[in-house]
Amino acid sequence: MKILIIEDEELAAERMVQLLKELEADAEISGPFDTVISTVEHLKTNPGYDLIFLDIQLADGKSFAIFDQIKVETPVIFTTAYDEYALKAFDHNSIDYLLKPINRDKLKVAFEKFRKLRSYFGNKNPNDQLYELIKNLKTPAVTAYKDRFLVSRSDSMLPIKAAEIACFYAEEKAVFILTNDNKRYIISHTLEELESKLDPRHFFRVNRQFITSADAVKKVHNYFNFKLKVEILPDPGFEVIVSRSRTTDFKAWMSGEEL
Repeated sequence: MKILIIEDEELAAERMVQLLKELEADAEISGPFDTVISTVEHLKTNPGYDLIFLDIQLADGKSFAIFDQIKVETPVIFTTAYDEYALKAFDHNSIDYLLKPINRDKLKVAFEKFRKLRSYFGNKNPNDQLYELIKNLKTPAVTAYKDRFLVSRSDSMLPIKAAEIACFYAEEKAVFILTNDNKRYIISHTLEELESKLDPRHFFRVNRQFITSADAVKKVHNYFNFKLKVEILPDPGFEVIVSRSRTTDFKAWMSGEEL
């Protein structure tokens, strides 16, 4: 079996190779390729793979762009740290969708699924019915977002409108609101809870510790290793770095594009 790995995180790629060798000792493994550009160039002259493991977020953008530039008929198992692309993945030869860090048992199940599908469907695309099933089961998007928060101040409670908030950030096991007038309050929500409650048109989670409002972003700088550094006003008192896996989505969000 010929397997291609497309992954821009070195440690993730090394773990994938290790797991594949354990599960498929005779497999011929190529890669990893870490960009859309290098992957497209490779596949143009090396199309004969049996299976591709494809990270969704590569160093130069989302891997879905590969399918816009070249026809890929090889079955694909997508790997990603985020689960919001599962439905879109089924548009592109996907037979499975694994969340990082990759679990050995789930990888083994994905291989078993691959073998069964290849045995049953042969060269036919098995994804049409699977795509429709997921589409029909997909939970409707939440449209009612929080527009105010209640925070404690001394012995009273203070309502704060979402439009008054510059950012949310986690620090020393607490989560804070920083308002546009540079006031800070502790709130009882986690950033994970806030991410689902906030209107994504106005708020974006740039990394594990920080959610910013669009109005608070004053300037964006290129940072090393394909990351971005964001200037926030008012200044939260520490550097705000957009993680590499989020830079493409952040640029699209700042441009007003739908994610």
